[in-house]
Amino acid sequence: MARLLVVEDDPDILALVTARCRAAGHKVLSATSGQQALDALGETPPDVAILDVGLPMMTGFELLAELRKREGMDSVPAIFLSARVQQESIDAGRALGATYLTKPFIASALLTAIDQALPVADGSW
Repeated sequence: MARLLVVEDDPDILALVTARCRAAGHKVLSATSGQQALDALGETPPDVAILDVGLPMMTGFELLAELRKREGMDSVPAIFLSARVQQESIDAGRALGATYLTKPFIASALLTAIDQALPVADGSW
């Protein structure tokens, strides 16, 4: 079981991703904006961050940069889940060392990406 941070501004997609991840046995902290995620996360790093790119006020790219500035979170694995399918966006996400999945997405592909991104997790939220 991993600790996942899911940040998505579309409530339907947020509910779907959260439900799929919980059904797979993961603990999920969800947020609808970058600032909400930063406030809710506190000092406990997630095992994987699943981020929409097109968030209000702060992009998923900017959010990942902010997360990685925090103590102990400098190498948090990330998965971008985005409707932005332009090569420029995909390249920007991959340049940050993240997996980039486009919407609409296949739930099994997301779960596989989570498994591949997971470090050896030993704690719990």
